[in-house]
Amino acid sequence: MSKIDSNIEEIMNKCYPYIKEYNPAQKAVIDSGYLENNDNYIISIPTASGKTVLGVLAALKVLLHGGKVVYSVPLLSLQNEKYKEFKVFEEFGFKVGKHPSRCDIAVMVFESFDALTRFSRNTLNEIDLVIIDEFHMIGDYSRGPTLECAITRLKENNKSMRIIALSATLKNMEEISHWLDANVVVHDYRPVPLHKEVLCAEEFGTSDKNNIVFKILNDSLNDSSQMLTFVSTRRFTESLAQNMSKKIAKHIPDGKKEIFNSIAEDVLNVSIKKNSQPTEVCYKLAECIRNGIAFHHAGLFDKQKEIIEEEFINGNLLMITATPSLMYGVNLPSKNVVIRDYTRWTEQGQTNIPVFDYEQMSGRAGRPGFDTEGYSYLLAKTYDEAFNLDEYYVHGDIEVTNSKLIDNEDAVLKQIITQISSGFAKDMDDLIDFFNKTFYGFQISHTYNDMSFGFSGETIKYEISSALEYLIQNGIIRLTPSGFQTTPLGSLISRSNYAVKTAVKLKDYANMIDEEFSVANLIYEISKTSDLPKINTKFRANKDNIKEVLTSKGVFVTFISNNEATAASLLEWINERKEYEIENYLKVYAASTRRASYEASSLVKYFYNICDVLGKYKHLNEIDKLSSRLYYGVKKDLLPLVTGVKRLGRQRARKVVDIFGNNLNDVKITELTRIDGIGEVTARNIIEFYNNME
Repeated sequence: MSKIDSNIEEIMNKCYPYIKEYNPAQKAVIDSGYLENNDNYIISIPTASGKTVLGVLAALKVLLHGGKVVYSVPLLSLQNEKYKEFKVFEEFGFKVGKHPSRCDIAVMVFESFDALTRFSRNTLNEIDLVIIDEFHMIGDYSRGPTLECAITRLKENNKSMRIIALSATLKNMEEISHWLDANVVVHDYRPVPLHKEVLCAEEFGTSDKNNIVFKILNDSLNDSSQMLTFVSTRRFTESLAQNMSKKIAKHIPDGKKEIFNSIAEDVLNVSIKKNSQPTEVCYKLAECIRNGIAFHHAGLFDKQKEIIEEEFINGNLLMITATPSLMYGVNLPSKNVVIRDYTRWTEQGQTNIPVFDYEQMSGRAGRPGFDTEGYSYLLAKTYDEAFNLDEYYVHGDIEVTNSKLIDNEDAVLKQIITQISSGFAKDMDDLIDFFNKTFYGFQISHTYNDMSFGFSGETIKYEISSALEYLIQNGIIRLTPSGFQTTPLGSLISRSNYAVKTAVKLKDYANMIDEEFSVANLIYEISKTSDLPKINTKFRANKDNIKEVLTSKGVFVTFISNNEATAASLLEWINERKEYEIENYLKVYAASTRRASYEASSLVKYFYNICDVLGKYKHLNEIDKLSSRLYYGVKKDLLPLVTGVKRLGRQRARKVVDIFGNNLNDVKITELTRIDGIGEVTARNIIEFYNNME
């Protein structure tokens, strides 16, 4: 193996002491000249084969020469994970952070990385190396265009910067490497061998795939291993977990029960620590965990998901049931992976998962350092179905990775605004030139050239022209003698991460408001945007109560979907309802309420800014108050107190106002400390706040 710099080795030995020697995949990359040259690289090796370590080696080489590094990831959960992992480098004098202007190695999500390429040219020019983790997401509908366009700007504006892409296996690797101008190293080494198989219910003498899940679960319990089971919906994660929990209960050793009960109590305490009773979902989750089974989906409190992940990693849970989204963002290897459902729900309805996603889920099987083998089981009902699944998934080829830039209309709009507002594009030729350099432009030019059609340039020009027409009509871009310019609204949009269609929807709503400002109507408008995380209804939502909440506030609807459920939940939230009250009344996944309320607060603030640039000043004060009410979850009368006394919170603030009213001139600290949860420091801050108001 090629020799590694002794200074790099010293740091690696301290930061990664468990690495005694590099594995075959890592050796293949190192021996390719990876640490000697400054070429771009795409490194494609299986999950858990040490891609991060290879990125770190290249990063240390740069850091030791006084350079700057960006490590870019698709999700906040991955950003936090890598940030914690890299903090150890600070022992060697390398500052770790989340923006390169303030540190030596910055861990950034794709969106922040994209913003860096748009607005921070000076900082961008100081960066020597960009490492892109989960690079295969360049073919993802939502995040792919952001990554693709950020890389395009990167290549244009800092040509000396090195790019290292860490990726799962991609079918058209040669094509992608040509666009990125990168060397490619592909290796199939896995630290734990993976066995993939299709199991047929008919062969086991049953028509219920859950019976196969239970058999694997029981076997896992007997050999002290764990399993992940993927299903298609939130409801199925819960129902399967409940089913398995009941069946496995009598097989669990007494020693395990104590551990499971302790985890169940931790899960219940999450909502209690937020001064709210546990929700129905919390109780359901806790009951499943008492038998070692947990379900994992977006309808849980974030802290509950963290507990489940941590306890599973520590070997303290038997099984997690999850939707396919768990395959991204959380490192949860398990000896056994079961894919019960090979379908998922999309905007187009129920569709089969791609082979690529099957590979990603299967790749979770096998824990390095614990298991000698990993097993992935895809479940079928009949022999015919099993044969087809085996042929398509187990022995089939992954799909070609194509750019989703043009498929994602909002991405095209946003990138045009970005290029114009950043000064990169002044006319149609500049825009066409940029889009030609994207992965989409590369793919389409090669496709049409190969087919001898010769009109790839016209295709891109048509897409840009259509988008420009929309942007000009909506007052986002304007034509001037010196070329395209963004309007104040366009500049506002370019600086945000919100969808262009969201901004247009809010702009249109701002122009509709007359004399009366309606809190409920604005909340309903933002609930219909793609940028607000939805508070989903359960299988049997209380549609009458959702409709009643909306109607009582002057919002009249005929159809109840997650948009309406979200609006109703947020209205209840600012009426100081607790999560369990919202869940019981509306039958929604209310654990998402707090997260949605923070995003809703930001969106209302964005609406405030839109009104400001449009010259719609009349209701700005009310809009600003609503943003704060959503953030704190309070009625109007509590706003001064919760915003004036840091970390007081809505429940303690309500107790203060209910007991003492809004005049605390004669109230003593000892009287305030009699309120549960208010100590001497907080009491003093409250009195100081009221004194300053006079």
